[in-house]
Order: sequence, then C-alpha cells, then structure tokens
Amino acid sequence: MTMSDDGRPADIVLRLAGISKRFGDLRANDDISLELRRGEVLALLGENGAGKTTLMNILFGHYVADAGRIEAFGRPLLPGSPRAALDAGIGMVHQHFTLADNLTVQDNIVLGTEKLWSWRGHTARARARIANLAADFGLAVDPAKRIADLSVGERQRVEILKALYREARILILDEPTAVLTPQESEALFATLKKLVANGLSIIFISHKLNEVLAVSDRIVVLRQGRVVATRPTQGATSADLAELMVGRAVPMPKIEPQAAGAELLVLSGVRLVGPEGRAELDDVALAVREGEVHGLAGVSGNGQAALADLLCGLRRADAGSFRLLDQDMTGAETASIARLMGRIPEDRHAVGLIGDMSITENMIAERYRAAPFARHRLIDWRAARRFTQDIIAGFDVRCPGPQATTRLLSGGNMQKLILGRELSGEPRIILAAQPTRGLDIGAVAYVHEQLLAARRRGAGILLISEDLDELLSLSDRISVIYRGRLSAALPRAEFDVGRIGLMMAGHGFDGARHAA
Repeated sequence: MTMSDDGRPADIVLRLAGISKRFGDLRANDDISLELRRGEVLALLGENGAGKTTLMNILFGHYVADAGRIEAFGRPLLPGSPRAALDAGIGMVHQHFTLADNLTVQDNIVLGTEKLWSWRGHTARARARIANLAADFGLAVDPAKRIADLSVGERQRVEILKALYREARILILDEPTAVLTPQESEALFATLKKLVANGLSIIFISHKLNEVLAVSDRIVVLRQGRVVATRPTQGATSADLAELMVGRAVPMPKIEPQAAGAELLVLSGVRLVGPEGRAELDDVALAVREGEVHGLAGVSGNGQAALADLLCGLRRADAGSFRLLDQDMTGAETASIARLMGRIPEDRHAVGLIGDMSITENMIAERYRAAPFARHRLIDWRAARRFTQDIIAGFDVRCPGPQATTRLLSGGNMQKLILGRELSGEPRIILAAQPTRGLDIGAVAYVHEQLLAARRRGAGILLISEDLDELLSLSDRISVIYRGRLSAALPRAEFDVGRIGLMMAGHGFDGARHAA
C-alpha cells in the first residue's frame, strides 16, 4: 500500500464503484469496483474478453456504463465525455501510438492544447516546457525531430510527454512494452519510478506477468467481467496470477532438446524493394531446419512483414532465391506455397480469416476445390462440416458450432481456428507470424504447445515475434532483423537478452553477423 508522509493510506485519486456494462446478452463489466491511490502503480490483469478494454473505454467516456459511478480526485466524472476525463487529469498511452508521423515532436505534443490561431505564437514557451518535462522524467527526445524519424522507444516517450504536457495526474499504459527492446523497456520502468515519485498514479495493463510483478504496487484481476482478486504485488507469483486470470493452473510448455535435420526453407541473397525504392529486405540469407524453431527478433517495422509476405507468395523477390522443400519457389504463386507450408499470419482478422463467413467456410477457403471437400466440382458440405467439427474439438475452440459467424469469436478462438486449419495436414514447414499477439496467458500456452508439438514431429518453424520472452522460450536459434538486414543465427546456448536487445536497436549488428 502506498502511504502518505504521516503513515496514513495515501489519497484515493480515482474510484470506480459498481461499474456494469452489457452488450446484448454479453455482460462485459459486472459490478466492478476499484480504487487508485496517489503515487501508486495499479496493474490490471485479465484474459482476452475479461472486460479490461470496456472498463477503460467507460473511464475515458467512449462508453457510458449501465450502472455505477466514477470519481476522479473526489469529484464525479461526467459519463460519456472524453474531454471530461482529460480535464480531470487522466491520460492514456495506447499500445498503438496516436502520433502524426509528418509533424515534429513538439507539434504532436502541443496539438490540441492551444487555439489554432495562437498555436505558433507559443513555440518558445512550449519548447521550454517540453524540455523541462523531459529533463525531470528522463524522457530524452529532440522536440524538432519528425515523428517518422524516431525509434519506437522515442515515440513512446513522446506519448508520455503528451500526457504530462496536458498535466495528467493519472496515466493509463496499455501494453506499454509490446514493441520495445529490453533496453527500452528498462528505460520506461526507470521513467515510471520517477513519475510515481512525483505523485503521478499509473494503471498498468499488460499480459507480461514478470513486468507486472516488477513494476506494480497492487494488482486487480478481472475474469468474465468481474473482479476476482485485488492484492498487493509483494508476495504474488506469476503462477498465482495466471491461475486467477484463467480460473485454473496454466503450465507453460517448455522446449526439449532435439537434433535438427535437413534444411527445409532456404533464402539466399534475397532483396525486396518497396514502392518508394527503399530496400525492405537486403541480402537476406536464412535457413530453417527440420525439427527446429527458428526465431526472428526485431522491433516492428524492420522488414518482418515484408519477409512474411515473400514467404507466403504475396510478393516476389527482386533478387536472390527462395527454396522450399527442395523446390524453387522464387517466383511461385500463393497457391503453390500453400500446399507445402502452414501459414499463421500476423493479422488474424484481415488476413487469416474472413469475419463475415462461417467457421466452416473459413476452414476450407483455400481447399474447397480439392478432395475431400470437392465432389464432381461441387462442395461436399458434409465433409467440410466434419473437418470443421474435428478442428473445433481437437483445438478446443469455444464457439456455437461450425456454422457460426467467425467475427463473433474471441481473438484466442480465432487463433485456434487458424492453428487447426494450418496444422491439420501436418505440414513440414510452418510460418508463425506474431502467433500470440494480443492473447492472454491461457491462449498463449495453448498456441505454444501446438507449435512445440509440430516441432517434435519434425516440422521446421519460422517464428516471427516482437515478444522477446516468447522467442527465448521457444526458439532453438534466433536471428535478428534490423532495417531489412538479417543477422546470422545465434544458437540457444548463446542466447543473451542484452545482446539480442542491442542488435534489435542496430547496435553491434555487423559485429554479431561477422562473428557468427
């Protein structure tokens, strides 16, 4: 518990009492009450669909609660008004930053705080204030730089400075380390300590339990829209928190040593030029072997998406070669690659599944013209439904049935459907791009187990992930991608978080490649 100077409990700066919200038959929030104290970091945990996002949207005025009330600094907060939340001193740093890339740091911070005709007139005053805030809280960033020229870590600093410039006294951080290197995460945590030491209160939303335990003072756990636990961080463990979130013990699968076999996927000298003439991939060499997980680490935007598109046949290399199971796939179409590779795409909503189609239609979308789903050029819907039922049962998909509309499913259940569809044929090579992004710990454990089961039967897996903990726990080897260039692979015995984190930021990149 955060205490005041005289030893009494610190002031309560935010109080949510009896918050309930229903969407049709779904009760998203059910009589939720919580308190945030001055100078405290309160972690908010819960599975996907537990009600965290709905609760924050109510707090920010995007939704109006069906019941309950909110008080900020002892005063009622006007429901349904984002401006009221901002005026009350509540700021939020979203997982996906809300910055204008073509504007400078200073313009992004000041935008919306001055009247349009007076904005430019206060440039010097704004610059001085930003400089003071940056110095006080260790948020070093050049106010004159364009956002487009900043690293991911620097962009996050700008988002925090935006909130502080607006005199936020309560800061909500939503998955704040999702796209940061380990060094950037450590810098963020150091900043948070300075913020709370100066009286700022923080709500910290994260799926990374080790970070929650390291940063927070208290933890609130939501499950199925209700608060199931509120406890001090001291004495809590990752296993306890995981069980509270899911309602059962969640053992995380572990990789077991095994010998790798032949090379199944080989890229050599691959170059891919983007529409603006910039090389998105530059002289990339990569080999994924039988019975191994080859991890690919990197900060978002360094060429991972371009590499995945190339491997799926959505784009063709401007130079170099691509071989898959000893077949030349350099100029192959998507359909040819799909027959040889299981593909778990980065965006399950826009690429992996079609939301307005049924589950059955999604499961056979690329195979409806082939046996066993085609008979005399017509779809055999009985076979299609049987196949879909097997996936639903085998991969524990929680859904009304094969004919349910896919967009009604949770993110975790959508990912299970994609896993079932792509792994059911036991492909020898699997591309898994961000396979657990946005998933809770129970769904993460399930996805990891499925990938490791494929590895045990001899499949080669290219795991592209921005979650370094995931890569370190699942990979036999790790390569780092930085500005379209790929390092040589580090074997598991040489994994080092600090070294990999520096390489993700471009430091020592050539040296690591040369040494390997």
